[in-house]
Amino acid sequence: MRLTVAAIGRLKPSPELALIEDYAKRVAASGRPLALGPLEIAEADERKLRTRESQSEWLSDRIRSGAFTVALDERGKGMTSPDFAKLIERTRDDGADEMLFMIGGADGHTRALRERADLRLSFGQMVWPHMLARVMLTEQIYRAVSILSGSPYHRE
Repeated sequence: MRLTVAAIGRLKPSPELALIEDYAKRVAASGRPLALGPLEIAEADERKLRTRESQSEWLSDRIRSGAFTVALDERGKGMTSPDFAKLIERTRDDGADEMLFMIGGADGHTRALRERADLRLSFGQMVWPHMLARVMLTEQIYRAVSILSGSPYHRE
């Protein structure tokens, strides 16, 4: 199952981008035997998509038939890392072609996009900078793959 992070805003070379690329490589290597991955990153130039509506439209356009969609949203559901791993496993086992994680711009998602998502996921009640949310998401995807593969990376 393909794993995709679609995000509003482009990251320039930075420590955050290096972390995201590192976790994506780890997912590709560890996920292959589990039929997970690769982890793809799609970015939109927020200077060209200035409104929340245009940003949500760009994200909606990334939704392929057969995809399970997750909108990152501060009002969403919080999960433990093992529960997140189970979600990915269940989504794969249910036959989804892709799991698409959507990160909106500074103003978040439109209500229509939030309602269209199969799941709204929160990293807690605090609001995080988008570049850190991407790092946290890619790390959690890698952690989920590690949990599913039985790796000692995640310790309970």
